[in-house]
Parts: sequence; C-alpha cells; structure tokens
Amino acid sequence: MISRELLKGSLKSIVLKLLAENGRMYGYEITQKVEKLSQGKIKLTYGALYPVLHKLEKEEAVITESEIVNNRTRIYYKLTKKGNQTAKEKIKELEDFLQTIHILLNPNLGLEPCTS
Repeated sequence: MISRELLKGSLKSIVLKLLAENGRMYGYEITQKVEKLSQGKIKLTYGALYPVLHKLEKEEAVITESEIVNNRTRIYYKLTKKGNQTAKEKIKELEDFLQTIHILLNPNLGLEPCTS
C-alpha cells in the first residue's frame, strides 16, 4: 500500500490523467479505477479525493454534470479546455519528478528513463 504522504502530492495529477483518458467520471468510479490500475496499492478515500475535485472545480479545470441513476443523483466530473491543458502540464511535471526521484535513488544508472 502506498502511503498517504507519497500520494498527497500526486493525487491532483492522477485525477487529471484519469479524467483526460476517460472523459467524465464520478467519484466512486475514480476510486475504483485508481485501485484497479495500481493493483490495490492505492486506495483513495473520499476524504482525499473530493477536496481535490472541488479544488479543480474552483480552478475551472473541471465542470460537474448531475445525472439521476437508480433514483440517486450522481455527480460526474469532466475536464474543461483549461483542465485539459492543466492535465498535460501536471502529468508532464509528475513524469519529470518521477524521473528525478528515479535518478536520485539510482545515481549509478544515470539518466535512464524510469520504467516503473
């Protein structure tokens, strides 16, 4: 299981990447996708996810759409044009960060790309 401390700085980028790849998604769907893709190593709590989604909404990176499903209102999150650009920037930033961490952890390997 990945620690909350490690995940905290990457969560926004992860959410943006998922929305960029999947279009609109709702909260539970995001948590399940992250858990599946991480092979159970990352389990998002709603307490971690929704503040990120609300911040992205406030920044006008996402918009919400409501839909009634089984007599319940489901809120979908979808990237705006600004959000698509933000996603590209944040994903690149995270990739650069991961490559730098890889170099720091394996200084004898030089600038080889991170494969994990």
